[in-house]
Amino acid sequence: MQAAPPASPLGRYRWRICAVLFLATTINYVDRNVFSFTMLDPVFRHQMLGLAEGAPLTDADLVVFKERMGYVDAFFKFAYAFGFLLAGYLIDRVGVRRGYTISIAGWSAAAVFHGLVHTVSGMSWARLLLGVGEAGNFPAAIKTVAEWFPKKERSFATGLFNAGANVGIILTALFVPMIIAHLGWRASFMITGSIGAFVLFAWLAVYRRPEEHPRLSAAELAYIRQDGPPGSEQPVRWRDLVQYRATWAFAVPKFMTDAIWWFYLTWLPTFFNDNPAFTTKLDLKQVGIPFLVIYIISDLGSIFFGWLATRFIGRGWTVNRARKVTMLICALCVVPILFAARTSSITLAIALIALATAAHQGWSANLFTTVSDQFPRRAVGSVVGIGGMMGGIGGALLGASAGWIIGHLGYVPLFAIAASAYVLALLVIQVLSPRLETVRIPD
Repeated sequence: MQAAPPASPLGRYRWRICAVLFLATTINYVDRNVFSFTMLDPVFRHQMLGLAEGAPLTDADLVVFKERMGYVDAFFKFAYAFGFLLAGYLIDRVGVRRGYTISIAGWSAAAVFHGLVHTVSGMSWARLLLGVGEAGNFPAAIKTVAEWFPKKERSFATGLFNAGANVGIILTALFVPMIIAHLGWRASFMITGSIGAFVLFAWLAVYRRPEEHPRLSAAELAYIRQDGPPGSEQPVRWRDLVQYRATWAFAVPKFMTDAIWWFYLTWLPTFFNDNPAFTTKLDLKQVGIPFLVIYIISDLGSIFFGWLATRFIGRGWTVNRARKVTMLICALCVVPILFAARTSSITLAIALIALATAAHQGWSANLFTTVSDQFPRRAVGSVVGIGGMMGGIGGALLGASAGWIIGHLGYVPLFAIAASAYVLALLVIQVLSPRLETVRIPD
């Protein structure tokens, strides 16, 4: 038997931390995305409309259902938005270990609660609680990457854990329709929500701050700290952070582009089910197929575009140039999605949406990384929280109107917004932060 290769003298424990962030992000997206597939279930539709099971659903009923679900979805997104702000504040003050623990436990309990409600009002409250809990994932994960990786590896590490979002959607598309078909829509929330207990155990078992971790070698710690020591851990006040243009260079693009991602997550199953332009439409049993294709490609996009910026930096490019060129490529890859709402070919629509979602994930990985590029670690959680709040507000505003737009105008206006959002967002970044310079915050 061939001997195993010798272990790296540098050590790779930081990648184990990244693996747990990937796992948490995966389950985070499973829990939030179950709702999108549940909306296709006839039993769920009847219960949310207050109709007797088996009663016929008219076109007018379906329009009302979409409008109600748009409002329910907006509850989640508004809660997620303001939960992001709270989570960033909490994590910068109590630390990543405790803050992430509270977040994982909170969103898992809220996910299970979905399976216990019977009305639109109850579902709205369940979505609100889920949004508050899930908001902690990205502030905690981005701050963990800032703690555990040098600058040159951060976009790649962020791209890796961010790929968990796509894996979560793929797993949801593969398994949730089967759970609904065999056990009902309530079981789909309860089963997926319970998985959070395993994620919480993995997080508590693996994470400590690098300087306090008993399994981290001195060589790897030195490698992680090659950009300089951690510096002050004194949290920064929000009122101080909002004075910096770099804060808004992150927050405004989040407002503009997160809304597009939220639209994909909530409405793509319905798009494949009832878009009038398609000659073929997909029901609950079939809709998992395009999601498998779209989010596998999206996963590759998250990793590839995270790697690409890292590769550019390795070739001697400045961080500013590497990030923005990569984000420009991503922005241009989204533009063709406009035609997805017009084509009669479901295959072409899947291809265009897959390209756009891959580009979004690459965009997101690099946009998140600009925070740790510019701000000291003690401010990262709060800045990500501010940006996340803006992204959630953007998603909530679009989500609240999406059901009405789809019911009365179709999908074309929403895909037109998606096609233009990223190019305009990159222009905002360039105006507000032309060089991605380091922000100096007094202690």
